[in-house]
Amino acid sequence: MIVLAALAVLLPFTGAAAGLLGSRFPRRRTPARTARRRAAWFAVVLVAGAAVAAAWLAGWQATGGGEAAAWPVRIETGSVPISVGLQVGGLAALVGVLVTVVALAVQVYSVGYMRDDPRYPSYSSFISLFTSAMLLVVYAGDLIVLYVGWEIMGLCSYLLIGHWWEDRANSRAAVKAFLVTRLGDVGFLFGIFTLGLSAGSFRIDDILAADLPKGTLVAATMLLLAGVAGKSAQVPLHTWLPDAMAGPTPISALIHAATMVAAGIFVVARLYPAFLAAQPTLDVLGVIAAVGMLGAALAALAQDDLKRVLAYSTISQLALMAGALAAGSEHAAIFHLVTHGAFKALLFLCAGVVIHHVESNLMSHMGGLRSTLPVTFWTMTIGFAALAGLPPASGFFSKDAVIAAIERAHGPAQPFLYGCALVTVGVTGAYAARAWLRTFFGSPRTVVLPHAGDHGGGHRRVPRSMLWPVVLLAVPALGLGFAGVRDLDAGSAATSVVIALLGAGVVYALWRGAPELDPARMLGPFRTPCERAFYLDAVYDRLVARPVLRLARGVVRADDRVVDGAVRGSGRAAVGLSGLLRRAQNGNAQLYVTGVLAGVLLIAVAVVVLG
Repeated sequence: MIVLAALAVLLPFTGAAAGLLGSRFPRRRTPARTARRRAAWFAVVLVAGAAVAAAWLAGWQATGGGEAAAWPVRIETGSVPISVGLQVGGLAALVGVLVTVVALAVQVYSVGYMRDDPRYPSYSSFISLFTSAMLLVVYAGDLIVLYVGWEIMGLCSYLLIGHWWEDRANSRAAVKAFLVTRLGDVGFLFGIFTLGLSAGSFRIDDILAADLPKGTLVAATMLLLAGVAGKSAQVPLHTWLPDAMAGPTPISALIHAATMVAAGIFVVARLYPAFLAAQPTLDVLGVIAAVGMLGAALAALAQDDLKRVLAYSTISQLALMAGALAAGSEHAAIFHLVTHGAFKALLFLCAGVVIHHVESNLMSHMGGLRSTLPVTFWTMTIGFAALAGLPPASGFFSKDAVIAAIERAHGPAQPFLYGCALVTVGVTGAYAARAWLRTFFGSPRTVVLPHAGDHGGGHRRVPRSMLWPVVLLAVPALGLGFAGVRDLDAGSAATSVVIALLGAGVVYALWRGAPELDPARMLGPFRTPCERAFYLDAVYDRLVARPVLRLARGVVRADDRVVDGAVRGSGRAAVGLSGLLRRAQNGNAQLYVTGVLAGVLLIAVAVVVLG
């Protein structure tokens, strides 16, 4: 069975290599449309093959197949060896299905969304590489192998967020995502070294089985938490994710649902016994989660850009997962990770259809799209219901599991975490209702070109490749939660639904009274701070970016005046000395003879005087 895991990793990698080589060395007579079609077939077929392999593995696990592992290569390093191999357990099999299904939906959706993009072949190849890297993280049995996939994902996010690099906002967002996540990855790498060197092995099973001192575990897991905060966009390293919305919408769906942000939560769950033995780390994680879930939810409530609403929503939902991990429930966190992957991918892809129709990301340019985009309206309604945690959508069941786990938890951070979680549920219902109402109801707020809508025809036809993925993703977004119906806590479920409906009801009342006005006015004087995400970017700009820029300018000036000055000074000195020699070596033979005679005369005088 481990061969299936290897196929799941290698098939998208093969598609990426084929696509990149094809775009790098195109045939001269191959039309651009043919090249794009060929790249699309490579991307879709090979990722589909990976999805089949991952689903087969998950089915094998579900039927009691047990854990599979293979270690074909052992690399001696002079200290702790690295075991290059794969390992598939229940957690890896489940997350592998999520990754491949969402990646396949994004690849199919991108065929229509990016059909006029001249760089589509490289774009689809980077998606395939992104998918392969995440699957390597999921199926890795060694922390160094996991770290390889972890870093390749960082590279792919940079390349895909900045796909339209001609726009300065896109290139700046890509650089920001790369730098912020690299900052966290420094701690992550040191955490891996701490665990591996202490356990004498980088294999995950060996590390979890080792009897490590508590201090070592606390230090290592705290360092790992830095990388988790970067990849999963948690406070204080979350600021890259909203800016990453500048990239293509399908990439936003991939990052938010199945790759980058899911990787951090997955790693904590994969190493959960080590985190359970380091309670101070879980306490820190609980505080980070509490601040992140509520702060990001309030920021989402104030945004006008539909994609930024969903971006801050992702930060908030990931914080809920982190809160479940801090509360001691790995099961609840992974359950919500899987359902969130389904409904958040659905929401982003639906947002892409809306943006394609309106030609704007801003909800102030939308409205009245319910009749124009009926398929998108109903599928996005399912997504918003799951996001708000309303039954029978999947998010209702998974969010209840998270809230119930936090409610039952013990520890110094539990009251703060539980209070923030309940308030976050209400704010989530509010911003989900606001986005739903402002996008699909009321009167259109701008005049748009006569688009095709969901059913084709008209001026701009919505490609079927953009509609099929949202329809198919609506199925797990609606029904996936029933897998956890047996664990439903009626008390916490009722509480969370009432709070979510209360938040949605307040927004509806404000909207119904004045549909032309934004319900976010309920925030009053706090709207601007929420819209600016509490000015954290401005704080980083003043405390980090500007001092670093000033230091860099000082270094440049010092380099110019001291280092380059010394180089230029040595050159000028050489030129001056050569001028003196040039006067003596002027080619005048009489001068040379005169010099020789003068020298001989001086030597003779010296001999006579000194003799």
